[in-house]
This record gives sequence, structure tokens and C-alpha cells, in this order.
Amino acid sequence: MTSTLALADEITVALPELKLLIANRWVASESGKTFTTINPSTGEEICQVAEADAADVERAVRAARSAFEHGPWRSMRASERGRLLHRLADLIESNVDQLARLESLDNGKPVSVAKAVDVAKTVACYRYFAGWADKVHGKTIPIDGDFLCYTRHEPMGVVGQIIPWNFPMLMMAWKLAPALATGNTVVLKPAEQTPLTALRIGELILEAGFPEGVVNVLPGFGPTAGAAIASHMDVDKVAFTGSTEVGHLIMEAAAKSNLKQVTLELGGKSPNIIFEDVDLDEAVEGAHMGLFSNQGQSCCAGSRVFVEETIYEQFVERSIARASKRVVGDPFDPRTELGPLVDQTQFDRVTGYIESGHREGATLACGGKRIGNRGYFIQPTVFADVQDDMQIAREEIFGPIMSVISFKSLDEVIARANRTKYGLAAAVWTRDIKKALAVANGVRAGTVWVNCYNVMDTRSPFGGYKQSGIGRELGEYGLQQYTQVKAVIAKL
Repeated sequence: MTSTLALADEITVALPELKLLIANRWVASESGKTFTTINPSTGEEICQVAEADAADVERAVRAARSAFEHGPWRSMRASERGRLLHRLADLIESNVDQLARLESLDNGKPVSVAKAVDVAKTVACYRYFAGWADKVHGKTIPIDGDFLCYTRHEPMGVVGQIIPWNFPMLMMAWKLAPALATGNTVVLKPAEQTPLTALRIGELILEAGFPEGVVNVLPGFGPTAGAAIASHMDVDKVAFTGSTEVGHLIMEAAAKSNLKQVTLELGGKSPNIIFEDVDLDEAVEGAHMGLFSNQGQSCCAGSRVFVEETIYEQFVERSIARASKRVVGDPFDPRTELGPLVDQTQFDRVTGYIESGHREGATLACGGKRIGNRGYFIQPTVFADVQDDMQIAREEIFGPIMSVISFKSLDEVIARANRTKYGLAAAVWTRDIKKALAVANGVRAGTVWVNCYNVMDTRSPFGGYKQSGIGRELGEYGLQQYTQVKAVIAKL
């Protein structure tokens, strides 16, 4: 640890190494530049972090390529790769309190949530893919003639990974774990807003004993370090989670360089459909958690809540009551349910959408205001009387704003739910199995929840239709994104 940061009420957070991790060494950036990471609860500086750019990406890619081509990683027994991933999971678990505090400090999410959800699911992810390491295998295929035909699933090579700021530690695990389990080497850029847990996990990767150059961690900015990774001629594949707009840029850079493969997990505007036959209290709570979890900063947030017109007024009334009770405050207070937005840019974006809802005629049912005069806190906000063509119903907000929309019939709501460029997730609430399956089969989305929301498991695939992305993460499907299939045909 390089230093310890003291917070209010005698809370301290031990900071990790704040340099770049290249070839198992902590180094300054080539330019010598650093950047500030901000505490979103106060708007104040936490610390200065080394800023990677194209020159540092070049160094890291060379290290990753050398590790892949000449190091022990590629020839290592698959079971040994699994053992190292299990060791990393154990180290993360043994540092749960520090990692949860770092995540809360840097991102703003309640520390109780960071511990119970982010760290716990991160550990589960590394353990799951550790178990897969020695189980990635091909098939023997009977073909015509006197031949033996079999397939091999081989690693891509050097993989570039660009991580978002909303679930920094968990999204890092979603990408890093399957890439390592299948024998790739990695150049990873955490989001500039939230680099601290990635750097701490970099320390734990060294402690776990991963070979030199297998994992390289480069904090930096998207237009410099991120763009250099996406366009690098010696990066074989890039995986990105973030906005659809940046996803277009990643694809363009990949195509113009070496036609590298891409996995993109992008934006969403997920419909959450509630029929009149539900347990209303259960549906209200499910919709509330489906939107306000993680301060609404979730790509699969159920931000378009379609409610059957016969229960619409009751739903709005109860949603107002529930949102008004949500505890907003210091992420280190165990009572806090909703912390600040991640930074000033996101705060300005969300308040702009609130103004748009006013301007276009939606009814501000509750919230909509800043809390306090420091940090980036916004009240949980509910808009009623929302129409499909309003900006708050069309665009991804990534903040604590619920739009409640009325509907009349099954076919109508499926058509309206699909009237979007996105297709990441959806949900339906009903006691009628026919309605539930009609929605699940009819909505064009990568995940559909029935009478629940945000049920995420490492074993289940996650990804989007349309402009919500390309490829899938997690589960056995996630492994497929990090291997190439080779057919071998031998004459007998």
C-alpha cells in the first residue's frame, strides 16, 4: 500500500499502488502524466493516478505478446491456470473490506452494497471461470472418408479490455476471468473515473503468482489509452462495456486496424412491463429496485416502466411512496441505500434529463432535485404521464429517474417495448403464464426476467440485441468470446 486515506468518522481506506502495471512491474507513464480520481460524495480529490496513453499501450501490448508467445502461460497446464484464478478469488475474498471501501470511495455506491454484491459476485465470477479452465475442449466429428476430424478451442492471443465505471470491479471480473481461463493475455484499461479497485486487484494478481505480462493494467482515458487499445495492430480482440456511441468507435477502430474481433456490452432502455393481475406491492418493489439500484447507473435498468392502465394510478402512488423512503446519503453510512452519481459529468447529464421531462410535459411525481451542496447526490425521481416519444422514454439516462408509462393490451405493449434501438434486458410481471411467455418470446432483448428483476448469475449469459451490443458475457457463452475454433483433419 502506498498510503492511507482518512475519511469522516474515523473511516480509513488503504490506497493501492497508483502506477501502471506492465510486465508485473509498477511503472510511471511514459509521459509522466497523472490524473485525478474524485470522491463523488464530496467532489474532492482522492489521489493522483498515473495516466497511460498510446506509448504505454505499446509497452503493455509488447509485454502481453511476449507472455503469450514465449512465456509459460500458453503452455501451462489448464488446471494450473484454474488454480491461479482460484488463488486470486481467495485473495479478493480475504480483502473484502478494503475492496468494498475502495469501490465505494471511488464510485459512490453504498459500501454495504459494494461488499454484499460487487465483491461477492466478483469472487464468484473468478471461481466459476477457474472451474472452466481445464474443461474447454472441442469435439470429434465423424466426416466422410477415412479421416480423423477433431476441433480445438484455442486462445485468441492478446486481448484488450476496456472497463466501465458503474461496476468497476465486477465488470473487470466478467472480462478478465474468462480471458485468463482460456489462456489469453490481457491489456486492461479501467475507467478513468474509477481506477482504484482495478489497481488493487492488480496487486493481488501479482501476489497470486501470475506470470510476467499476462495481465497489464493501464488507467487512462478513452480517447487516448482506450483508442490505442482498440486500434492496435497486435491486439487480437477487444472487449468493451460502455455507451453505444463509444461502441461504434471501438468497432470502427477494430475494423480499420487488423479486423480484430470485438465483444460489446452497450447501452439499454429496458422495458419493465406490469400487468394488472400482479401482487402490486411486489411489482412496485421489483420495479423500484430494478431502476434505483446502483443509483440507476446500470445498463439494464428498468427505466421504461409500462403499467396496465387499470392499475396505473395505484402503481404511481405506491412508487412515489417507495421512492420517497429510499435513504440517500454517505455511502459509508450502513443505512444508505442510494449514494451519489459518479461525477459532475454524469450529474449534469441526469439533471438535464429531469429538465427535459419537465419541458416535454411529463408529470414530476417526486424527487428531481439535488441533495446538499457538495458531491453529486440527486433525489430518487419518478415521472408519470410519460409518452413514448419523450426524451426520458427514448434515451438512456443512467441515473435515478423512473418513467412510468400506461398501456392497454398485450400486443400493444410488446410492440411499444420493441420500439427502441436498444435490446439489452426486459421484464414482465404477471400471474398469467401465457402473458409472461408471450412477452418473454416477443420482446427483443438479451435477458428477460419474469416476476423479478436484476437476477444476475455468473452461469447465465448476458448481452444485448440490436445496438445494445455484440456477443455474450458470463456462463459457457462467455468462454466462446475468448477462443478460436480450429479444425484438424488427419488421414488414417
